[in-house]
Amino acid sequence: MTLAEPPVVEPTTSETDTVERDRKLEHIQLALEERMQQESRFFDRYAFVHEALPELDMAEVDLTTEFLGKPLASPLLVSCMTGGTDSASAINRNLAIAAERAGIALGVGSQRKALEDPETAATFSVRDLAPTIPLLGNLGAVQLNYGFGLDECRRAVEMIAADALALHLNPLQEAIQPEGQCDFSALLPKIGEVVDRLGVPVVVKEIGCGISGATARRLADVGVRIVDSAGLGGTSWARIEAARASDLEIGELFADWGVPTTDSIRQLAAIDGLTVIGSGGVRSGLDVAKAIAMGADLVGLAQPFLEAAMESAEKVYERIARVTQELRIAMFCVGARTLEELRDGKLVERR
Repeated sequence: MTLAEPPVVEPTTSETDTVERDRKLEHIQLALEERMQQESRFFDRYAFVHEALPELDMAEVDLTTEFLGKPLASPLLVSCMTGGTDSASAINRNLAIAAERAGIALGVGSQRKALEDPETAATFSVRDLAPTIPLLGNLGAVQLNYGFGLDECRRAVEMIAADALALHLNPLQEAIQPEGQCDFSALLPKIGEVVDRLGVPVVVKEIGCGISGATARRLADVGVRIVDSAGLGGTSWARIEAARASDLEIGELFADWGVPTTDSIRQLAAIDGLTVIGSGGVRSGLDVAKAIAMGADLVGLAQPFLEAAMESAEKVYERIARVTQELRIAMFCVGARTLEELRDGKLVERR
């Protein structure tokens, strides 16, 4: 006797929403655990040549720059993190208040949930708290192969009055994630269409495995002008998704997979006409200084602000101020009055 196949039971909308909410909360909780961070500190392999006679007053050090046509008080981006839940809403609001006060750029987490369930859109809506700073929307590029298109990208931008849309690339995360979506085929022309027709700049970023120079050139060929390294060296999404899948072994196997942030920044900076956001394992203002010296135009941090954002906007602001102070000291001690001069700073690899 042949056994009949069991019926396929699709999750209801409420069940899907619950799974998504649980996933977002798990991501937040796991990202705060020390074991989810990379052991390798690639930025520590480099050091500045100290200038004992900087010939400037530290008060003259100028951290200002511009991004997406808006002025920034320092070259920092609060990288895309979360959204879609009540706790994520509080995090985003604290980040927005602090970023606006500090005069730095801000990205929100993936807005896929808000497009599928408009009731959660408010958890991403922070423009009222951050009216003057550059604000980035965020969607997974792979969603362009799962029913999303130009209309959804426009809705994501309109939802938060974003100045640009980040399309994130995360094949390793999707491959390990229990509910991952792994059809990354023929995405490049679809990304190019979004770039051509969206009406605001598109930022393409990884989420912790880095972007190589070769990949960045392919992106540049379809019109992408802003690339975020989001390289290896910070939070391990392989470990996070493996923990969620109860398969720690695969998480450890792929924990050090990717292009180190320091390598990615250098490769991206070699491409003419590309604005480079350096992120991935940036943990201090000294790391920020090194990233800029390597060629980054802007530097993104996420994990250092997450725990503070769960407490208050004031705590986030204090953390931003600390990073800014560290950056200023590093610039002073290499004799760099401006960020442009910092890019000429003497950075050497430790032996």
